Amino acid sequence: MIIQCTKKLLTELKVQPAQAAEEDPLFSWHANLMMVNRRKTLVLMNDRNRYGIVLHGLKAKDFKRLNELIPEAIERAYREEGVEEEVIQTYLSQVGEVTFTKTKDRTFVARLNKTCELVSIFDEKIKGDSLHQISLTKKVNRMVVGEGKQSIVVPNEELYRNLEELAGQPIFPSEAMILHVKLEIATPVWRRIVVPKRITFPQLHKTLQIAFNWQDAHLHEFLLFQSKPFDPDRVKETENRKPVLNLVSHHDALNDDKGIPMKLDKGEKVADYLPAEMMYIYDFGDDWRHRISVEKMVDDYAFNHPICLEGEGNTPPEDIGGDSGYEMFLEVMADPAHEDHDYLKSWSKSQGYRSFDIKWVNNDLKYS
Repeated sequence: MIIQCTKKLLTELKVQPAQAAEEDPLFSWHANLMMVNRRKTLVLMNDRNRYGIVLHGLKAKDFKRLNELIPEAIERAYREEGVEEEVIQTYLSQVGEVTFTKTKDRTFVARLNKTCELVSIFDEKIKGDSLHQISLTKKVNRMVVGEGKQSIVVPNEELYRNLEELAGQPIFPSEAMILHVKLEIATPVWRRIVVPKRITFPQLHKTLQIAFNWQDAHLHEFLLFQSKPFDPDRVKETENRKPVLNLVSHHDALNDDKGIPMKLDKGEKVADYLPAEMMYIYDFGDDWRHRISVEKMVDDYAFNHPICLEGEGNTPPEDIGGDSGYEMFLEVMADPAHEDHDYLKSWSKSQGYRSFDIKWVNNDLKYS
């Protein structure tokens, strides 16, 4: 595998570039070193599909083993895209030795610069101190790029086509789950969502944030209950049942003794806990509770991302004050003559409040 480095990156690596050699563009990458949020950031761009990978906060020790870190980063990025493990290993088996060379020509440098520009634009996607910035990597690769009509591409979609051609088989697992998710408030608000069976709880959290138009501005957790037959009309039945497990999203929550087993949700797969009924709680102040039931399993799902099949109702604005606050909000919004109507209408828009639009939701789910 050839890594074609900018002069700035070669200087940091303190290596003499190898003699350029012909390589299948699927196994050839351009790379640049840039500063993002005052930290050294490596940006890789595949020569065939323009798929970009971001490594953030590299230290001197990391540059010494970049020949190991790059294949690891590729493997992790493909896995986060939902690519089958067998397909990932097929790609990695053909990588060979990592060789650092100079950049190829102005066209590829211009494409690399565009990827770096997108990294700068979406730097708010950088999370924590992780070297592998998956959220930023995904965001960059879902942008339309190209120099003209004939070369317009969406990098992640190009990557999927390339890997399917390489492997000679579908690259995504075909098993999925159809979930019915009901927000437990007086007005009917629910979504029916199909998700890949491999989905983790953090990924499900992100899916629910999009499906219900939450802004991910508060803490959340999952409660798991013993499974019962699916009934979409059952309301608040979990309220008096004791959970069998509490999955939390941050370490500090593990210090709270609730009298039930607790675990961090990171890396935990939903399918590993089935059959079960689940409760997703978002914003511990307003206490928005979403009851999740698995309606059915499917074995012919062709996508690597969730899809909202149908739904009803608008999600309350963030920070409205829970059930009582939302009831007051709806009363005021229904009365244009109310003295607070215009204020609440403007305020709710600033909170991201909008009508449920399934096309909007599915576009966000596809490109998240």
